[in-house]
Amino acid sequence: MKYGLLTYDENQRFFNVGDNIQSLAAKQFLPKVDIYLNRERLNEYQGEKVKLIMNGWFTHNIHNWVPSDDIDPIFVSFHMNNTAAPYMLSEKGINYLKKHEPIGCRDQFTADTLNEKGIKAYFTGCLTLTLDSYRVEDSERDDKIYIVDPLYSYPRPEKIFYNTKQTVKNILNGKAFQLGKKNKHLKNFISKEVLTNAEFINQEPPSNTYSDKQKFQMAEELLNKYARAKLVITSRIHCALPCLALGTPVIFINGFDSFVDSCRFDGILELFNRIDVNSKTGEFKSNFGLRGKIQETTSVKNLEKHHELSNALKRYVIDKV
Repeated sequence: MKYGLLTYDENQRFFNVGDNIQSLAAKQFLPKVDIYLNRERLNEYQGEKVKLIMNGWFTHNIHNWVPSDDIDPIFVSFHMNNTAAPYMLSEKGINYLKKHEPIGCRDQFTADTLNEKGIKAYFTGCLTLTLDSYRVEDSERDDKIYIVDPLYSYPRPEKIFYNTKQTVKNILNGKAFQLGKKNKHLKNFISKEVLTNAEFINQEPPSNTYSDKQKFQMAEELLNKYARAKLVITSRIHCALPCLALGTPVIFINGFDSFVDSCRFDGILELFNRIDVNSKTGEFKSNFGLRGKIQETTSVKNLEKHHELSNALKRYVIDKV
């Protein structure tokens, strides 16, 4: 039996290191990696049977679903976004998932969607909750605060000016004139001192720049940074979820207002210390009793609600691999 690991397509401007972090979560359970398989082209694989952990977002290229019969899939932490579900759940798609049920789902939305189609599915949480293998002793922590892609769903240059068509569209709909909104809203609940002294991290670097090997190295470097941090503030679930596993205090900034985004979080948001932001007004509330703004002296303890999910994920994947 061969063992495979997922890699990912880039778009025209950037790629998401969070995808590679999800693959690192899968890699730690494999005895070896014989082959890398692109998530968007799993239907093309032909060869010796390969076992593949199918965690993460599926899929951007709906026309290539379903995967090859030469892939032996382990469905865990599987997310089917609402935009892809109508196409992936064709008769062919339903039959494929039924063949491999039960399907372990990253979020409750996916589990509910599959169950409605008669596919046995259940909520597992995300495999990145098992990344405690990167955890360090508290004595190795530093005083760094990382702010990772906060409110990234807000208008931002790389999205507004993605290409000529999007630029014109975003000028006409007014989004091009809202580029200052993110910083304005962040200032409502993060102190000037933190915004000045924290290290900002972008988990969507430029595309067509790095090899797959370099992308995985980048993902490991981020995990090692987060493992030693004093505090992480982020809107990326594939920063926040690993931080729970790493024992790193993390505050999740939730400013998402579209169902495309929010459906991914069903069952996950409850795991975090969280600040929920009204994306229109900037008004916010926290679930951990924040008074005033986040300061360099702000101390939070993670809710520790993830352990049951993490332990169950480990048992399941070890058994299947």
